[in-house]
Amino acid sequence: MQLVLQPVGQKCKILRAVAQEHITAMTAHDASRVMANVPVQTDEVFEEIHKKWESEQQELKKKLVLENTESWQSDLDGLRCVGGVDVSFVKTSSTLACASLVVCDYPDLKVIYSDCELVHLDTPYIPGFLAFREVNFFLNLLHKLRDKEPNLMPQVILVDGNGILHPRGFGIASHLGVLSGIPCVGVAKTLMQVDGIAKNEQFAEKVAELGSGGDTFPLMTDSGQILGMALRGCHKSRNPIFVSVGHRISLETATKLARRCCRYRVAEPVRQADIRSREFLREMYPESSPGKRQPQAPRSERYKQTQDMARPFPANEVRVGGAKGNMCFLDDHSGPSDEESHFDCLFGPT
Repeated sequence: MQLVLQPVGQKCKILRAVAQEHITAMTAHDASRVMANVPVQTDEVFEEIHKKWESEQQELKKKLVLENTESWQSDLDGLRCVGGVDVSFVKTSSTLACASLVVCDYPDLKVIYSDCELVHLDTPYIPGFLAFREVNFFLNLLHKLRDKEPNLMPQVILVDGNGILHPRGFGIASHLGVLSGIPCVGVAKTLMQVDGIAKNEQFAEKVAELGSGGDTFPLMTDSGQILGMALRGCHKSRNPIFVSVGHRISLETATKLARRCCRYRVAEPVRQADIRSREFLREMYPESSPGKRQPQAPRSERYKQTQDMARPFPANEVRVGGAKGNMCFLDDHSGPSDEESHFDCLFGPT
């Protein structure tokens, strides 16, 4: 791959070679920093970043566990702490957001811990790669919780997104689960249409047949594989949510847990994380109501956004992402020394 930097004299010529060497050796997370911080001609870099993200997803996917691993999962007896995570955005900014972690007690679903953090988005939103934009914020919040209140660490996390209901079978709920070592469940509000799972007439008929809160139907691919369940969260809402396995939990248990965590359409831990992140932004930016994830922009606009993120740096200075990247680890928040340990989980066994 040939990086083409804006001409800034001899310094640029030297850094062009450095950038070329570094991006080849980088992890996908490091490479996303280059995407944000080096002004480049974008088509080739976009494709290279896309390939690196796919490669990292495939490496992490090797550690995915799609069955129950905890004693409480057979009947939910012994489950006490359920986490929920979400991100809300400042509508007037493309780079400011609030990441939120909530822990609810179970089965009462009262909030026993919450934390919100203002975050700066240095990676563009690309469908299918949401984890590369958001997952590190959740890892940071879990890290803080472990340090402050280790007795309140969640035994399972509900994620506003998908697990294996994903084009490559590895959505943000799976990504967070593997990196944290904590069982995770995807509870998405929007259907991920993949492998024959689609919002068509047949799908609409099945939704209409969900007679009451707690009713479900399987999300089955053309080949007969069940990737998730559509769940009507409560009687007052006819729109289902979409439950999928993230990591270290079976689909049956994930669906049972999501059903029991729904007082409204959305599972309560995720709903509370959403409410608190929005309230946090209202207090921080009263002139701008917070929004949810921005819809996908045209590719040209996403390119422009990534270049705009580099503007705080002087025009005559080219920066190349460092070797540490932006992964969160328990020792010093820097990356490990070897590639294998890069994928070690933070809070539990894989």
